[in-house]
Amino acid sequence: MNPYYAHQYYSTQWFYPMPSYCPPHHDWRNWHPYVCGYSNNLLNDGNPQIELKDYGGKPFVVDIERAAKQNKNYRTALWTGKHLQVTLMSIEVGGDIGLEVHPDVDQFIRIEQGQGLVRMGERKDRLDFERRVSEDDAIMIPAGTWHNVTNTGHVPLKLYSIYAPPEHPFGTVHRTKAEAMAVHR
Repeated sequence: MNPYYAHQYYSTQWFYPMPSYCPPHHDWRNWHPYVCGYSNNLLNDGNPQIELKDYGGKPFVVDIERAAKQNKNYRTALWTGKHLQVTLMSIEVGGDIGLEVHPDVDQFIRIEQGQGLVRMGERKDRLDFERRVSEDDAIMIPAGTWHNVTNTGHVPLKLYSIYAPPEHPFGTVHRTKAEAMAVHR
């Protein structure tokens, strides 16, 4: 087959693996890993790593499951806007997010890997809502509700959290829970 006509017979995805979160104006013939949020490293599944940084304020599309599973930090802000924030979290085995309340912020958490226990309540000393959670579960936390998520599994608990409005400063990265607690004291 004449290579000039190969593009008519094969998907360009086969020759040029353009990620779904590439900017919409991006031309596959000029694909470059850094332009589309990729670094040079490949994950175990052969796909390039997603550059985990705060893309806030700009249109952005990402494979959120891959991003959450790739994150090794306790907390990484992935997108911070005026009215919404998406953070990735990795909770070590036996660890937890830490008992907290956001008086004016609704929160959504989705588990992408592992299993845990979520506890919530109207008072810090009365967490009367308790559920086991695992992959694909979503947790909705109303503003003013005390809550905690504990990793009860044998692998890091990988999740993403959506805050409305944003809870953390643009570009927040906490490598460990201790680092996050030191900042919020």
